[in-house]
Amino acid sequence: MAIKAIRGFKDVLPQDSTRWQQLESTARDIFNTYGLKEIRTPVLEKTEIFARGIGEHTDIVEKEMYTFEDRNGDSLTLRPEATAGIIRSVIEHKLYAASPFLKLFTMGPMFRHERPQKGRLRQFHQINVELFGSASPLPDAECIAMAWQILRSFTDAKLLLEINSLGCPKCRPLHREALVQYLTNAKDQLCEDCQRRADTNPLRVFDCKNEECHRIMRQAPLVKHYHCVDCATHLGQVLDFLELMDIPFVQNGYLVRGLDYYVRTTFEIKSPDLGAQSTVAAGGRYDGLVKMLGGPDLPGVGMAVGVERLLLLTPEAEQEGIDLFVAALGREARETVTPWIAEWRRQGLAVEMTWDDKSLKAQMKQADRSGAGLVIIVGENEIDEEEAILRDMETKEQENIPFDAVVNRVLEIFE
Repeated sequence: MAIKAIRGFKDVLPQDSTRWQQLESTARDIFNTYGLKEIRTPVLEKTEIFARGIGEHTDIVEKEMYTFEDRNGDSLTLRPEATAGIIRSVIEHKLYAASPFLKLFTMGPMFRHERPQKGRLRQFHQINVELFGSASPLPDAECIAMAWQILRSFTDAKLLLEINSLGCPKCRPLHREALVQYLTNAKDQLCEDCQRRADTNPLRVFDCKNEECHRIMRQAPLVKHYHCVDCATHLGQVLDFLELMDIPFVQNGYLVRGLDYYVRTTFEIKSPDLGAQSTVAAGGRYDGLVKMLGGPDLPGVGMAVGVERLLLLTPEAEQEGIDLFVAALGREARETVTPWIAEWRRQGLAVEMTWDDKSLKAQMKQADRSGAGLVIIVGENEIDEEEAILRDMETKEQENIPFDAVVNRVLEIFE
């Protein structure tokens, strides 16, 4: 039987890991300019954290979570998203006590049992930002700005920022009442899932991909028509900040997210180059969620960048070569060059040497494959003469260097 990865779980191979490292490094640099600090939470949490936080009647909780009972009888779930687990950590460790504002980020795998396709995996990776402590529209805009900056640092593909406001507990009930009435009248025309959602989670019907449901929802009442003054003002100020940051956007009154905790600002950044799974980054405000999960009434807003989807929009990275290859012929030669290599590596140079006895021709082929710019050659003749050969792989020029000078000569070249 062939051993293969689980369907929907994908290896990140060495030839791809360079782009992952570049993306993570770029994101860290950007977050540093905003004053964010990293947090790392477990991939396993108690199921109730996600059921309460995301919403029991969402597709994620009802259909997509990897949930199981452990030996103690506790129900555990592989995290389908990052926010709920981070809030659990913020509450458990009282992180809010040290500062009125928390600016956190995390990177790592999430898990959802969905049908695998291009841009959709069962284990996927996200870069997440969570900002706590302010109900101001400015952190909403900064969340969007960070996502936009990360994407623009990695792709020239067309990007579209769509933004909406889902209202607040003051104005959402009015919209829900009107929406439920509309869906009740159209219920027979909806798909089976949306007929169920019409009773349990009517807002999610806007997100259905069924063409008939989509057509029906084009005439449905929108939450923007029920915004209270505070929600309308908040959205207007978010849009003002985006304009000041020179970030283009379109308002989409039909935009909802698959998580129940969103209030007011919600957004998606999409690329038409990705086809059906076009959302590369998304997020929104979740005031009330920290309190719902047992903490203080701490406002919050967050975003997530989909790593795999973003990398689909980026060109393949050129494989970086090493600095230096050492072709040592025989045991005595390897022992001679070993302290040199140790010193070069301590100085930050990338150096390789073959581990086995191979001919000079074979080692030079290995040096060429490694992408090394320079090669040091040491064989029997070089040991007798106590001089190493330094070969430039591009110009093919060579020079002889005394053993006692070879370490410094190489370091001078790379200064």
